[in-house]
Amino acid sequence: MKTSVSGKTILFPLLLAATTFLLSACSSDYVISTQDGHMLTTSGKPVKDKETGLLSYKDSDGNMHQLRQQDVKEIVEK
Repeated sequence: MKTSVSGKTILFPLLLAATTFLLSACSSDYVISTQDGHMLTTSGKPVKDKETGLLSYKDSDGNMHQLRQQDVKEIVEK
């Protein structure tokens, strides 16, 4: 009995691994410096809500938070 490994069975796991690596490389952490001196580390890029003017971000534990834009001094990519 002869067993052969097709190119498709090898190619799929390689493509899956490459896609996972590329997607994980896209999400960067940021540090938000507030006016009162706090340093907040985010998981991913903070997003400004155009309607409310609040800055939304996810912390390292995955919890969502919001800050007023005027309370933010600086946002730096880590």
